[in-house]
Amino acid sequence: MKHDEQAKKDFIQFWRNEDNMNAAKLKVISEFERDYSPQKSIWWYSRECFIYEMLNWSLRMLEAGTIVTIGFFICDLHRQIQCLQKQQISLYDGKVFQVFRGQGLSTADFEKLQKNKGGLIAFNNFLSTSKTQDVSLGFARGALGKPEVVGILFEMTIDPGISSASFASIREESYFKDEDEILFSMHSIFRIGDIRKLDNNSPLYQVDLILTSDDDQQLRQLTESIQEDDADKIDWSRLGKLLLSINKLDKAKELYLLQLKQSPDDNTRAAIYHNLGVVKDLQGRYKEAAAFYEEALEIKRKTLPEDHSSLAPTFSNIGLVYKKMSDYLKAVEYYEKAHKIYKKALTSNHPDLAMSYNNIGLVYDDMNNFSKALEHYEKSHTILLITLPPNHPKLATSYNNI
Repeated sequence: MKHDEQAKKDFIQFWRNEDNMNAAKLKVISEFERDYSPQKSIWWYSRECFIYEMLNWSLRMLEAGTIVTIGFFICDLHRQIQCLQKQQISLYDGKVFQVFRGQGLSTADFEKLQKNKGGLIAFNNFLSTSKTQDVSLGFARGALGKPEVVGILFEMTIDPGISSASFASIREESYFKDEDEILFSMHSIFRIGDIRKLDNNSPLYQVDLILTSDDDQQLRQLTESIQEDDADKIDWSRLGKLLLSINKLDKAKELYLLQLKQSPDDNTRAAIYHNLGVVKDLQGRYKEAAAFYEEALEIKRKTLPEDHSSLAPTFSNIGLVYKKMSDYLKAVEYYEKAHKIYKKALTSNHPDLAMSYNNIGLVYDDMNNFSKALEHYEKSHTILLITLPPNHPKLATSYNNI
């Protein structure tokens, strides 16, 4: 998917088709269409118009389709922050400094925050902060009076030497030139410090945060898929895998179907059909899963020999869904096709070969053909004994199967 003029046009058309459009909003969209460039991404974000709303909502809710639509802007904004950070690094002279953020938190989220004192808090959206405490206090006070909401003032301690976080002063680039704002890109992670009442007479709470280089794998997968070094592409497959890993199956399906419409080459289409098969498998819709896997196979077979290594995972997944449908003969047929490729492509003690033996053993086990099951379990176990430490849980499972 290219971040070119077409991506911008698709985004503009998406907004013009929204139901709640009015003359004022359409005027802003026309202005965006006429004037936008990557060098003005911070200006447009700080304007807090439709882009600001759409971007933060989609990242907060992990709305895959919307993230894809606005992906070109996410890349532009992240890269402009990175560029400014490099220009400004000498201004900090290596000295730690503080910024502030005021907002409301639901009482439930505030209780979770209190219980996680000393742990990590991660922000998966772009994060606006101020070097002026009074500005942030105004936002915190704005949350008061709302039911089930606690007003919070975050005081964040920032070490400019931490390279894992992208942040920059946007005073010169902002729509609002009078605000002394530090904007953080996605994937900013902080250690939670002290949590206390702002003062005895205030309903507001202060939460101390320290910028950390600690990692959060799910956020890392999401932001790495968007912050690719190659300015012409986003690795949406990583985002799809993230959505699968957190059980957002419908959102993953939405992403893959959208990607399918935009992917003309056969290799990408085959991978998408395979991933749609994974979604249907996880949803328990095994016939549909098998159909998607078969579609992936059909595309791959146009250009690849029958024993090509990239066919093995799809053969194996088809075997799995047939096993789940209790069609054991079909399951063995496809597992054997995968196994034949693994034996040719892999070393004799490769973990994937052990998995392949085990898969076939499980089917024979279900068929009550215990001698065949044992034969394959033992071959799998022999490989695992060589490749895994003696206390590995996979060995326990293998012993149990035998």
